[in-house]
Amino acid sequence: MPKEPLVSYVPVDADGVLTAGLAGELDLNTADDVRDSLAAAVVGTGCRFLVVDVSRLSFIDSYAMGALISARNSAAAAGVPLTLVDPSPPVRKALEVTGLAAVFGLGPAGR
Repeated sequence: MPKEPLVSYVPVDADGVLTAGLAGELDLNTADDVRDSLAAAVVGTGCRFLVVDVSRLSFIDSYAMGALISARNSAAAAGVPLTLVDPSPPVRKALEVTGLAAVFGLGPAGR
């Protein structure tokens, strides 16, 4: 049975930062729900920055990367920047190979 990604949220802090955590596998079967959840999370919450922790994401496919771009664009339309933090090794590799690491605010991997 495939692992469903879990989206969890830490309430918006005093600086307006909303932190979301993703866990499991993000792929064609689950990406749309995650995209919609992230896009909805910035509406009416006082969120000024959306930080998505992808340290517990074990897999991401190209469709899911597109869904994250869509969530990023939706957040940006609401005036909220979306960044990814602490990518797991497979997520970092996928983002670097596709050239999306910088788009999501990820610097070079520490070596």
